Amino acid sequence: MLSRPITSVWQHLRYLPLWSALTLHRFRRFDRRSKALGSAVGFVMRWFPPARNRCTHELTRVWPDMPRAEQLALTREIGRNMGRTLFEIYHAVEFQRRPERFKVSGPGLAALEAARTEGKGAIIVSGHFGQWDAVRAVLKARGMETGAVYRPQKNRHYQRRLLAGIEAGGMPILPTGRHGTGLLLRHLAKGGFVAILLDEKHVDGERMEFLGQPALTSVAAARLAAKYGVPMIPAYGTRIGDGSTFHVEFEEPIAPGTPEAMTMAANDSLAARVKARPEQWYWMLRRWDEA
Repeated sequence: MLSRPITSVWQHLRYLPLWSALTLHRFRRFDRRSKALGSAVGFVMRWFPPARNRCTHELTRVWPDMPRAEQLALTREIGRNMGRTLFEIYHAVEFQRRPERFKVSGPGLAALEAARTEGKGAIIVSGHFGQWDAVRAVLKARGMETGAVYRPQKNRHYQRRLLAGIEAGGMPILPTGRHGTGLLLRHLAKGGFVAILLDEKHVDGERMEFLGQPALTSVAAARLAAKYGVPMIPAYGTRIGDGSTFHVEFEEPIAPGTPEAMTMAANDSLAARVKARPEQWYWMLRRWDEA
């Protein structure tokens, strides 16, 4: 086991490239800084073998016949979107200052407004697709501040910056684990809204198909929706144009049913988005490992 001093040095070293990229462009306009970090991460994804191979391995799992040249081009675009999303979350307050960048549509928004009027909570489900925090930015601007479930980072530098950005997007921020679950239950019971990303592997989850492969998936969100009688609504913030604007879509609430059926519907919803715009999903999640 690494000693604390060695661990601290390693965390500094791992954070240094990102800190350098952010510092280098700090005096440029917001969108230019976002594009610059996106280009930097895209370059790393395309030319740094560990990152590139991890991404292409997952692409091959889903699309085994995809030509190598297409894989590599897609890997770079995935990196660009990853970099831009990270930058925007880090600078969440600045990101939210221009509401004109968000085009909003979908029947789920009316369902959320109805839940607010009735004093009910709601669960917004999504994945690491596009700019997922654009969903919370839109809701916050409409007076429907939405908390989020968050998995704490091991690197304290990423933890500090990411947590600050996520908190700026809407409160409360609920850590994964028993304590966070208790806070989440109380938040929903009081009529609060919460956003949950369902595309991370949960070792105690159910085996469910995602993009044609079995993936360990948590059914907790659907259980909570059924327990508290609140809507469970898929929502996505897709990058459009040059990537500086977003189409935020709130789909129809998932029909009530068993937790497994509701979660499978959410999986299918996200899978359809990924198939249509694979460059906008975060392929580095190890979604299917040992599923």
